[in-house]
Amino acid sequence: MKPSSPPLTLDGIRSLLDTQALGARIELHQQVDSTNRAAFALAQAGAEHGTVVVAEGQTQGRGRLGRAWHSPPGLNLYCSIIVKTSLPATRFSQWLSWLPLAAALGASEAVEGTALLQTDLKWPNDLLVRERKIGGILCESGSTASSTPFQVVGIGLNVNGTGDDFPPDLRAASTTIRQETGRLLDRNHLLSRLLLEIEHCLTELTAEGSRRIAMAYTRRCITLGRHVRVLLAGGEEFTGIAEAIEPDGSLQVSKYPRPADGRRSDVRSLRTADIVHVRPGEITA
Repeated sequence: MKPSSPPLTLDGIRSLLDTQALGARIELHQQVDSTNRAAFALAQAGAEHGTVVVAEGQTQGRGRLGRAWHSPPGLNLYCSIIVKTSLPATRFSQWLSWLPLAAALGASEAVEGTALLQTDLKWPNDLLVRERKIGGILCESGSTASSTPFQVVGIGLNVNGTGDDFPPDLRAASTTIRQETGRLLDRNHLLSRLLLEIEHCLTELTAEGSRRIAMAYTRRCITLGRHVRVLLAGGEEFTGIAEAIEPDGSLQVSKYPRPADGRRSDVRSLRTADIVHVRPGEITA
């Protein structure tokens, strides 16, 4: 029988929680279809900023771009946070564009702080260890009946599973904290630290803008300078080099092939895309 870590409990989470707003209300479930879907419904009904939905398992967990998120019970961390802001319209757009990246930064810092495991960021918001995925973020926007806007920040972290807990098609590209450290992690501790680190990032982003968040994110982002394959929602695909994170959080990619006459490569600014890190020899025209 595999060793198991402590279950998630409200007392276990709250005894470690040191936040101002995130986690003031926590809805803990044994199983839901999707924590994002449950949080979205609560937000539409008027739930306050910082409300958190967390579950031991999901039957219809979702990742970015409509992908399924593998969500076995009792092993990992699946949670969604309701986020609201009163920023003026002139600042809201940039805040919103940086929200997924700030959440990814907070999640990375939480894993490092609790598991002593350094994680890299793949633009926009995947957490990697040795190029294998250990976590991801899904942000969704909505509004209440009174048109008050809200965001739902969903986080999935692979914590105490092993390679055998993944479907065969995910094993090569995925990993867990336990696989990387050889230790089980108390998920109550991880969730409490996660909420604290994300709150710090959101406070910084709201009060000071994206400058310092961008600097910290860039230090962890291993997409920059890499050869990448870009897959867009409409089916378009191209390759190039990831050059920079722009002020609005977009990824700047110089396309291949480079013009033979010496002109500068076509540069694309990406707000939403699926990015695949590739070796230089795999770049094709």
